[in-house]
Amino acid sequence: MQVRIRLFAGLRERAGASEVELELPEGALVADALDRIRDLTNGVSVVMAVNQEYADPGAPLHSGDEVALIPPISGGAVGASYARLTTAKLALDPLVERVRDPRAGAVVTFLGVTREVAELEYEAYKEMAERQMSEIVARAIERHGLCAAAVEHRVGAVPLSEASVAIAVSAKHRAEAFAGAREIIDEIKTKVPIWKKEEGELVRGVTPDPQP
Repeated sequence: MQVRIRLFAGLRERAGASEVELELPEGALVADALDRIRDLTNGVSVVMAVNQEYADPGAPLHSGDEVALIPPISGGAVGASYARLTTAKLALDPLVERVRDPRAGAVVTFLGVTREVAELEYEAYKEMAERQMSEIVARAIERHGLCAAAVEHRVGAVPLSEASVAIAVSAKHRAEAFAGAREIIDEIKTKVPIWKKEEGELVRGVTPDPQP
């Protein structure tokens, strides 16, 4: 059977391609695919995702599956949630409007900005990244009782002092709002397949945590 392997960040650069086709026997597992491309991943801690869901080594593969190699990444009463990637310059006001709620007594915002260098360049596994961000926002809303939460993350070049990530949350009280906003940015940094380059070099990150 044939599966499509998608590559990102340093793995894409190492292979010289963003994807490769892999021929595997029927009944193959994620571990078998990883073993076949071990030369490519040598020295890099990776996890794998099958059809945009993190998968453990024992997960079965089927013909036509999309398998993504995820190298270290740079880096929930249910209310309204919003999450997306964009190439446009980020702004907080539109996100604040998205989280306005008559129940809310607090709105907390966060901007993560480029510092010390002329620009950072961000790359993402778009389909999976947006899905993961949406799930992170939904969990934060549920866990902290938020009224609403919204996040945007920029891809492409982000110049000095401009924002790469913008978050807005609303809640009845400030403690829940601060806790929800912090959880969202922390989860994005450890789970979402987004990578950044600084002065042409990929920034060393952490192996993504596939657990919710």
